[in-house]
Amino acid sequence: MDANPFASVTEAALRERFERTDYVADDRTVTTVELALRLGRPLLVEGPPGSGKTELGKTLAEGFDTELIRLQCYEGLTAENALYEWNYTKQLLAVQADEGTVAGDGAAVSANDDAAAQSEPSEASPGGTGSGSVFDEEYLLERPLLRALRTDGETPPVLLIDEIDRADEEFEAFLLELLSDFQVSIPELGTVNASTPPVVILTSNRTRGLSDALKRRCLYLHVEPPSFETEYEIVRRKVPELDAAVAAEVCSVVANLREESFLKRPGVAETLDWARAVAALRHEDGDEPLSPEEIERTIGCLLKEAEDVARVDGELLERLHEAAREAAERVE
Repeated sequence: MDANPFASVTEAALRERFERTDYVADDRTVTTVELALRLGRPLLVEGPPGSGKTELGKTLAEGFDTELIRLQCYEGLTAENALYEWNYTKQLLAVQADEGTVAGDGAAVSANDDAAAQSEPSEASPGGTGSGSVFDEEYLLERPLLRALRTDGETPPVLLIDEIDRADEEFEAFLLELLSDFQVSIPELGTVNASTPPVVILTSNRTRGLSDALKRRCLYLHVEPPSFETEYEIVRRKVPELDAAVAAEVCSVVANLREESFLKRPGVAETLDWARAVAALRHEDGDEPLSPEEIERTIGCLLKEAEDVARVDGELLERLHEAAREAAERVE
């Protein structure tokens, strides 16, 4: 396994990349990400939906100018879906054409050998027909995990395993080998080791508890919805076309909505959606304060449950409007 290319990354370099990609990170986030990179450890990021967990993986890939390989987890996700599959149609055609066998001489080849060497014709089958195994590189379809381990390049890819808490415990257990040794086992080919380990980011919305075994293999970062000041900076960076005072109003309204006992409170993603919506609906009056009517008409950008929307009555709208007005005065 090659040396870790991030072993000498500095806090200043990491902050510069965050700055370049307009990702607002506090000191704890910067330090934790720096340690994960320098130590070559996976990073588990937990927090409520919309708090910027997925964006962190995207930011690292963009900041270090490398590939982002994303595995979106879901209930019923299997190792085959995430790691590899065989091209069954191509295998069947090869067997029918007598160009491959189910148990050829190459059935137990090393997974780390060069793919071209594996596909060379053997002496026993001139021209490469007759005795080659259909369980060979030629018939293998890479899925995200395998692709992340076998990607070549000066900078390893960022492997984003998104919403691991949605997957089953069996899949979580399957990941342990990859997270500890950056390798996976394929029965037909052997063990695949990463020449240079990818940067691994796992995210979780905490819909269920994760195993201690998985957590031991990762560094840990818990994120919460940002403070008003941080969220205001995020909106100013991501939606620069929105007037500064209106951006403050947007962040204040969202902060107050998070204090309500809604089924689903808005996250940073919803804040940015709403900020873009407000900016898109404004033309000549781009610096006009938010009105209760404007908040009510666009509330679908923030609240995604019918019960939550139904709770937005006149009294709440007035409170939100008053909070927005006070926030605008603070930044003027």
